[in-house]
Amino acid sequence: MPAQNIGRLTEAERVADAFLASAVGGPSATGRRRARFSTLRVAEVRPLTESSVEVTFAVPEALQGEFDYLAGQHVALRTHIDGHEVRRSYSLCRPPAPGSLSIAIKRDLGGRFSTWAQTDLHAGDELDVMNPQGTFTSTLADLDGAHVAGIAAGSGITPLMALAATVLARSDTSTFTLVYTNRSTTDVMFLEELADLKDRYPTRLALHHVLSREQRSAPLLSGRIDERRLRSILEDLVLPETVDEWFLCGPFELVQLCRDTLEDIGVDRAHIRYELFTTGEPGAEPQAGRPVVVQQGEDVFRIDFTLDGQSAMVESPVSAHESILNAALRVRPDVPFACAGGVCGTCRARVVDGSVTMTENYALEPDELERGYVLTCQSHPTTERVVVDYDV
Repeated sequence: MPAQNIGRLTEAERVADAFLASAVGGPSATGRRRARFSTLRVAEVRPLTESSVEVTFAVPEALQGEFDYLAGQHVALRTHIDGHEVRRSYSLCRPPAPGSLSIAIKRDLGGRFSTWAQTDLHAGDELDVMNPQGTFTSTLADLDGAHVAGIAAGSGITPLMALAATVLARSDTSTFTLVYTNRSTTDVMFLEELADLKDRYPTRLALHHVLSREQRSAPLLSGRIDERRLRSILEDLVLPETVDEWFLCGPFELVQLCRDTLEDIGVDRAHIRYELFTTGEPGAEPQAGRPVVVQQGEDVFRIDFTLDGQSAMVESPVSAHESILNAALRVRPDVPFACAGGVCGTCRARVVDGSVTMTENYALEPDELERGYVLTCQSHPTTERVVVDYDV
């Protein structure tokens, strides 16, 4: 951290800096942990825009080891609304700091949980929070001189807030370029925090706000990001040949456009990290395993799985076409999951025996697939017996 900035740090920031040494990721970062829920108290609910809030949880000292995290990871929340269990996954928006973690929640049209969080969630409330998960983290072993770039839309800024702040704090010579698109200025989440970050690192943070429904002085930053505008941004503002690692977060269409365009201009896919906050596809969210009845004599798949050291077995009718997650939930309601859409990776397990086919995968890396890991919410048996392990 530059010497001229040290005097401006608060005591809380000084303590938090001790956590940044391992907060970004890299080859030495710890692997995924078994997903478990713990009850945490809400310390603060802070408005960000008219339709979004930042929620900060207090993490007691006894649970600190369970809730340490890398910049870019996420947590799942679980609560009951109108008598129904609801789970949602949200990215952590602050650099790792002792005793707390923060997420940002943007209200979705018709969204049960996000609407409830805007109107009924208050400081002092308690929620079940899963320990941090996810691999939307840096793979760079050394940030000295590194140039990291991010493209985000709407609430996709959440993990990039943590990544940008952490990358810049980890090295005096690292740089971060952020392209952030919204409809208008009033929709920009963390507007003041981004301005503060720019003030703190004026020469090392390049911040570009793109507004689709508001005219800006620069024509390039006014309008929706389509392929033509994206290519112009890459040619004039970001300069891909100087970037060591890319982070993309937003709706499926934008992330896919960015991935395809970057690859088309020669960026190695291994240097592109991405995360979706929606696939754009509607999907049913299992609550406790949809009812499935095994009729005597009908063909079934046998699914054996291990969770928390305990083995269980469930039979799934071939005609039911149910996922491994849905079948497992019928006999073990504590099987981990959050989005059930192939996005968050919470339901990840390893296939030990047999084979499956996955409908979608937006969470697992190629090396994980090679080692036999699957998303059980998207996996369907293709052999008579399948054995999966949630504990490995």
